[in-house]
Amino acid sequence: MRRLEDKVAIVTGAGRGLGKGIALKLAEEGAKVVVADMASADNVVREIEEAGGTAVAFSVNVAKQHEVQAMVAFAIEKFGTLDIMVNNAGINRDGMLHKMPVENWDTVISVDLTGTFYGTQEAIKYMREKNYGRVINISSGSWLGNIGQANYAAAKAGVVGLTKTAARENARKGITCNVICPGFIETDMTVKLKEIKEGTAWDSMISRVPMGYAGKPADVGNLVAFLASDDASYITSEVINCGGGMIV
Repeated sequence: MRRLEDKVAIVTGAGRGLGKGIALKLAEEGAKVVVADMASADNVVREIEEAGGTAVAFSVNVAKQHEVQAMVAFAIEKFGTLDIMVNNAGINRDGMLHKMPVENWDTVISVDLTGTFYGTQEAIKYMREKNYGRVINISSGSWLGNIGQANYAAAKAGVVGLTKTAARENARKGITCNVICPGFIETDMTVKLKEIKEGTAWDSMISRVPMGYAGKPADVGNLVAFLASDDASYITSEVINCGGGMIV
């Protein structure tokens, strides 16, 4: 039997890249997946259905509370319940701190941190009623600080604090809350580095990974699926790196 048979999951930012890899893995493990994204996620839904899984797309801007509330309500109405919430949606607007426009700070915080708060809060409201749930929030190795990413690092550090607090508040309600910090993962966005200075930017990033290669979205998806399963029922409030040894 698949580990997530008949479970219902929401994955935000699932139209491509890391979120797509997570959604595909959860569906492979038997979950019914709400593939949520600002852009069209119909291609991901088709891929899941062609593989024999169940999924629906939902358009959402996670920075808007009423849209997140509608997303959670949609999942419950469509599938009858909500078991797994994966807050993956995120953006970056990089720049040195002393030159960073305030709007770039506000935009990243609103999506990466406040959006994760909205998703966590709405899911937990429902999960507390059923005394069961899995919340998995995607942070980044940048939460430890990274040059040119004051806004992104602050948001991702906030995700860690938010998740640990949620874990403590809801542990006795059968809800686990954990954080995953991906390292250098090969996605549509990162492969563009291969085009910069004849690939030297890509090579520079790979040189920082002890295992010597970029991870795949499926690598993060595998970890999410484990944390979402009953195999991880005694794991909560953890920050787990998935970066080939890059994050220390």
